[in-house]
Amino acid sequence: MNDSPRHVALVLAAGGSRRLGQPKQLLKRDGETLLHRACRLALETSPQRVLLVTGAGEADMLAAVADLPVEAIHNASWERGLASSLAVAAKHLPDDHTPLLILGCDQPALSVDHLLQLMAASAQAKVAMHDELCCAATGYIEAVGMPAVVPAAMLRRAVTVGDIGLRKALNRLPPEQCPVVRAPELALDIDTIDNLQRARAYGLIDRD
Repeated sequence: MNDSPRHVALVLAAGGSRRLGQPKQLLKRDGETLLHRACRLALETSPQRVLLVTGAGEADMLAAVADLPVEAIHNASWERGLASSLAVAAKHLPDDHTPLLILGCDQPALSVDHLLQLMAASAQAKVAMHDELCCAATGYIEAVGMPAVVPAAMLRRAVTVGDIGLRKALNRLPPEQCPVVRAPELALDIDTIDNLQRARAYGLIDRD
């Protein structure tokens, strides 16, 4: 499915969901928590490992994925934001060109097809460019970001500035080195009550 070396999947789920007022990781779509769903989708891409970064409510998060073969990493500094989660994850990754599939758990419209398209786009760019530093990123309506595929070494360089820094790094690359896979439906992530209401209206999140 993917060229050697097999990729590593990184699921980011350490946030405290302050603006939402409840753990977004434990919201459900079709009876499945978003956290379990994200980890399951990551596993369906056939990675060599799935790393799950937890933080707030760690015990509840681990319970939600107890049936899945994921490696949990706790970010004790989760309140510092995404940069801290990326920094913690980087310590568990090789400093090489191993493809790293990075995703969150707050995009209820995410599909395994999109993740596989990202993996394929990155692999094709590497072949075309003869460059192991090629990536792939998701294109929303007016932005580019996660999920994304980057070499592990690139993440290690970007950890000091978190998601914004990673996005900047991706956007600096020419399109042939970082192809964008469009998925405007992924612009809807669950950060606020308004986001949650919209997702429920679209049938993407179960109602209570």
